[in-house]
Amino acid sequence: MTGSKIIWEALIKEGVTTVFGYPGGAILPAYDALVDYPQIHHVLTRHEQGAAHMAEGYARVGGDVGVCAATSGPGATNLVTGLADAMMDSIPIIAITGQVPTNLLGNDAFQETDVTGITQPITKHNYLVTDVHELPHVMKEAFYVARTGRPGPVLIDICKDVQNASTEFDYEAIEVKLPGFNPFFGIDEDKVRKAAELINNSRKPLIIAGHGVQMGNATQELRALAEKAEIPITTTLLGLGDIPEGHPLALGMCGMHGEAHTNMAVQACDLLIGIGMRFDDRVTGRLDSFARHAKIIHMELDPAEVSKNVRPDVALVGDCKEGLQALLPLVHPARHQGWLNEIRGWQADGQERDILGAEVDELIPPYVMRQLWHATQGRCIMATDVGQHQMWEAQYFLHDRPRQLITSGGLGTMGFALPAAIGAQMAAPEALVWAVAGDGGFQMTMQELAVIVQEKLPLKIAIINNGFLGMVRQWQQLFYDKRYSGTPMLSPDFVKIADAYDIPGCRVNRREDVAAAFEQAHNTDGPFLIEFRVKEEVNVYPMVAPGAGVSDLIRRPKVVQGPSGVAPAW
Repeated sequence: MTGSKIIWEALIKEGVTTVFGYPGGAILPAYDALVDYPQIHHVLTRHEQGAAHMAEGYARVGGDVGVCAATSGPGATNLVTGLADAMMDSIPIIAITGQVPTNLLGNDAFQETDVTGITQPITKHNYLVTDVHELPHVMKEAFYVARTGRPGPVLIDICKDVQNASTEFDYEAIEVKLPGFNPFFGIDEDKVRKAAELINNSRKPLIIAGHGVQMGNATQELRALAEKAEIPITTTLLGLGDIPEGHPLALGMCGMHGEAHTNMAVQACDLLIGIGMRFDDRVTGRLDSFARHAKIIHMELDPAEVSKNVRPDVALVGDCKEGLQALLPLVHPARHQGWLNEIRGWQADGQERDILGAEVDELIPPYVMRQLWHATQGRCIMATDVGQHQMWEAQYFLHDRPRQLITSGGLGTMGFALPAAIGAQMAAPEALVWAVAGDGGFQMTMQELAVIVQEKLPLKIAIINNGFLGMVRQWQQLFYDKRYSGTPMLSPDFVKIADAYDIPGCRVNRREDVAAAFEQAHNTDGPFLIEFRVKEEVNVYPMVAPGAGVSDLIRRPKVVQGPSGVAPAW
């Protein structure tokens, strides 16, 4: 069997039905063979970055590996942002790239790039295949590595002559042996007992739940622990949906733009239980002031993440689901009403500062996000870009299930939302999917609108257009004396852009038109785009300044607007 056929045969054996890609000279043999594999649906993207993000969105919603493909040189390097994004957020994707023939390697041949060298630090593993006899094993091993342990991206770079060469192919007979790769850790029973003892003796326990809870399918166990010992839960950005946000123990997101009451709870708790999260700087702020009064339990799959930022009193290295199942029988039923009342007091104070309480006529983004939640009744998949709108979505759209929010957490990639939403829609074709982007990020990948039409996807799109690179402008306002350097942005007419792709849409400038626009979008078969032209200089609050502790929140003053006529602090 030829190398090019081996690629597709292996994908079929791994259960792959969809590949996002962009062909070119060095991967033409594989694309030629693809014609004989109609069971694999190839999605022609308009840029390779879009292919990588679509594979991410597909994997994030579908729960299995996403696959993207590109040619050598610029095709491969255009995948880099998506690979880095997947690496930071532990998303399993396989990137297949063509490479120049083996006899030209190192000759600076046309479109030759050392893509394995480039992607080494941003992939879980990568391969350069120069011998067709290695290809079947590499394909099987790559999927094993991508899926096993902490998931992540794997790149397979295949020389063009390897794709044309032939070898024997018996996929089932291949045995993956990786002596240096052992991601499975048994549960340490002594540490589980110590963790349970800390929980049972705690008066003010608090859980920070992260993305690992969803990746490990451990949301039920998380909820069982919280309810048994009455422990409130705050989440990271990617952990939103670990527990329904309407649950009485759910506090919302913590960290840089987390609710004030969640950060106050982190600072006041006497036991902090981090589950499936890595204590990154957006959560902790200044490390030497983080949770100073708390004992810390850290439950995490990847041992490299334990003690990297925060040193725990008890480290439970291993699968979240197994760890929680082991912990649950040892935890005593408990009630912490005094602790919960203390947090609710802070929460009430925060509600008095909520910008939605302002009686204003302007169209502001938090209002749009909350109206979108009302319009969908929370029953949709949300894919967001990065920036202010991302934080407003996290604050004002209430997530109630895992894999509902698709967003770039670690890398913070502008241009992520639209292609990731396309991947999400293809993984869940019956679901309502909304892509929410800012005017800046949308223009980075808006050429993928063509894919929506070509694939006949019913995707809905909301653009929050404030005429700025919003979050950068906010930092300039708060920390650079309002010197708006490089952030005012002129945008095209997004409704006309959509129309050029034969996607209907509308523009909203007034609050009273928001609900009708969402209704029109939902009543339209197929895709729909809404451009919201919102008030320009609105800030995301609360905010922990870079380098500050999470106690040092910048907060919006209490809303006193209304009949008094006093303007709210934006």
